[in-house]
Amino acid sequence: MSPRFGALLYKRVHMRGLGYLFLSILSQVRSEALKVIIGHVGHRVTLPCAYDARVQGLVSFCWGRGKVPTFKCSNRILAAEDGEVFFISDTRYQLLGRVGDGNVSLTILNAQPSDAGVYGCRVELPGWFNDYKVNTYLVVEEAPSDQPGTQDNVPATAGTQKEGDDDTTKRTKQVEDGLKAFQEVGNICRLAAVVSITVLFILVFISSGRRSCPRQHVTTSTVENIYQIV
Repeated sequence: MSPRFGALLYKRVHMRGLGYLFLSILSQVRSEALKVIIGHVGHRVTLPCAYDARVQGLVSFCWGRGKVPTFKCSNRILAAEDGEVFFISDTRYQLLGRVGDGNVSLTILNAQPSDAGVYGCRVELPGWFNDYKVNTYLVVEEAPSDQPGTQDNVPATAGTQKEGDDDTTKRTKQVEDGLKAFQEVGNICRLAAVVSITVLFILVFISSGRRSCPRQHVTTSTVENIYQIV
């Protein structure tokens, strides 16, 4: 293989690798909206997560504390394989929906302030990088004095909405707006990182290309001199 062909192949491989790196980082720069659920201390609260079991069948899934990572679930609190639950970290975590229909929503019994935070649901659908992911931010507040401790966090309809429910809706909107603003700041930082890394790699690539040119010239000249001597 000639030095010129080798140098050309080297550049193509590095450019392709740079492109893959750029796309990989750029894929992280997106708005990942969190669903916001507001529960009350002493009540049960349900975090929604569902898929079409009629199409996909019974699949593996998990719940964790924290946003859904690249693989599996962070700080796993519940896991199931082919629809059968094999791990639950706390008996307060329950699946009260019809799992056979694809409803894998997580219900937390007797919610406490320590339960507040981000929860991630991953449903392992068939195919490469095809998993269904839901990230939910749970807010736990003190229960209104006129509500019994067994009431669920069922959203009120337009016909049955009460003043307390309207206040909850407003607070949910405020939390969502705050999270959205925080995520936008994170996206700007990630975008700046993408641009900086891309420029750095381009500079390194150009610099390495310049250093490789004299070496190729010397090698070619040496080979020609050997042929002349022979």
